[in-house]
Amino acid sequence: MEDERKQKILLEKHKDIARIDQESKRTHGWYVRVRFLGKTHSKFFSDRKCGGRYSSLLSAISWRDKTEKKLGKIRTNKHMVTVSNSSTGVVGVRLNEKLNRYEVSWVTHQGKQGKTSVSISKHGKKAAFSRACVIRSEKEKSRLEFAG
Repeated sequence: MEDERKQKILLEKHKDIARIDQESKRTHGWYVRVRFLGKTHSKFFSDRKCGGRYSSLLSAISWRDKTEKKLGKIRTNKHMVTVSNSSTGVVGVRLNEKLNRYEVSWVTHQGKQGKTSVSISKHGKKAAFSRACVIRSEKEKSRLEFAG
């Protein structure tokens, strides 16, 4: 029974953790990469040094979780978009000049698209952008807390 549980954990996908088996360099282990606020924190967990494939994976998971906690990154297995394609530089916030507003979009915890907008005419450009960023941040935080 214990072996089945270990096998299941070994076969699961673990966010930010990749298996490396490079026979030519005799390299076998797990590579962890935590990205947060534009910085990458990484570490390799060798099967040999950690006492086997399963032990090295547990060490890698533990290191990832501790590193995320230390950095203040919310622990989730969901994929996070951290690069903005909009000219505002903020993921999920874009300027619609034609309609004179900032449009905010997010994904709900059910996986549905959420949208709203903030009027520049009503709030002014700076305040509208600020409000849009706050809305986006709150919606993303809510989704991640729900995902646990």
